[in-house]
Amino acid sequence: MIESHASIWDSCLSIIKSNLTEKSFNTWFKPIKSIKFETNILTIQVPNKFFYDYIEEHYLTTLKKTIYQVLGPKGQLEYKFLLENNSSKSKEKRFSSKDIKNPFIIPGLKKTKIQSNLITKYTFENYIEGDCNRLGRSAGLSICRKPGGTAFNPLVIYGDVGLGKTHLAHAIGNEIIKNFNNHNVLYLTTETFTNQIVSAIKNGTMDDLINYYQLIDTLIIDDIQFLAGREKTQDIFFNIFNQLQQTGKQIILTSDRPPKDLQGISERLINRFKWGLTADLKSPDFETRLAIVEHKMGTDVENVPKNVMEYICFNIKNNIRELEGVMISLLAQANLNNRFINIELAKEIIQKFVTQVNKGITVENIAKLVADHFQVPIETLSSKTRKRQVVIARQLSMYLAKNYTKSSLKTIGDNFGGKDHSTVIYSINTVRDLIDTDSIFKDTVAELEKKVELSLMT
Repeated sequence: MIESHASIWDSCLSIIKSNLTEKSFNTWFKPIKSIKFETNILTIQVPNKFFYDYIEEHYLTTLKKTIYQVLGPKGQLEYKFLLENNSSKSKEKRFSSKDIKNPFIIPGLKKTKIQSNLITKYTFENYIEGDCNRLGRSAGLSICRKPGGTAFNPLVIYGDVGLGKTHLAHAIGNEIIKNFNNHNVLYLTTETFTNQIVSAIKNGTMDDLINYYQLIDTLIIDDIQFLAGREKTQDIFFNIFNQLQQTGKQIILTSDRPPKDLQGISERLINRFKWGLTADLKSPDFETRLAIVEHKMGTDVENVPKNVMEYICFNIKNNIRELEGVMISLLAQANLNNRFINIELAKEIIQKFVTQVNKGITVENIAKLVADHFQVPIETLSSKTRKRQVVIARQLSMYLAKNYTKSSLKTIGDNFGGKDHSTVIYSINTVRDLIDTDSIFKDTVAELEKKVELSLMT
């Protein structure tokens, strides 16, 4: 039975609609009409040349894949549109899907096990459960039994620095691989994902990159808040997100805040982040902190008096990494200097640790250091001036503050004239981009980092 051009185009529209937002589909594809179908060539009528140019720029790959699915490798598509003077003469452009042997799978790649990038030591066995993380941990275990098949898709894990977001994300990935040997899990940071996009655009390999992501069964992306301000990367991630969702694949994201508070990220992405479960990780209570310390110490726990562990857990409250650091320092002091582990030693280490992190270097210290380097008045960093020298100094100060202090993005922004989260993130991303593209700027950053590290030792 020979299909009519209308039914063929309807089949194409059905596929296209599933990959776009309703608004995009209604704007760019609903007005298109099919005209004829002859010798494997489907001819469509677009309203005008603007439509044609826009579709060519933004949806050509989607059209090629769709024509391949509906008409096979010999299928071709032909545009027709009226000239701007409304004459009856038409312009035509034709493309073929013959050059796409398989638009969904890179030949040979499916046979290769994808490197997961997971840290194997991060497991559920050493992820201590408490009221602070019970929801996220329970949801993660459910996902491990049926990845992509639960209501927790996507799973968004959010919380402050040092509360175990990355550990939990890795634990889920490791458990999935343990349960499903042929399951492709991929973990990467938002920065790595963005670098992949930039490289694909530069090398003209975007189709290959998107095809690659279609082979992933569980995708884990860390620190999704750093997508802020990266519109092209967001567009591509939106398409990847949709394709994975529609094929029943699992998506896990981490963030330093809930989706509703993410700034600089498109509303359509935020809406998709809300489709599944958003689980927050809070600061662990005293009992959970104590359990974490006992677990982390392993066999060394017998050498540490109970009252010492309780003293440490009472004084280190909001950051698990900081808690681990104190314990490592405690054991090192005892072993290397042959000292008894007691309250006095614990107090000495905590004071040194907190002094080094919180008092040795602050956002204000960094701002002064950078201002001196660029020879600009420190007060200009908090002003609204857009002088290039000041803007660079301000952005660098925010970048270093994020790397060398435990201040939140809000606190960092407050120190520079009340800048909001998105401005701080944008500044951090700008510095990272300049480091990658400007060798002189990279050397400047390295020099400032040395100065910051030296100030930590004094």
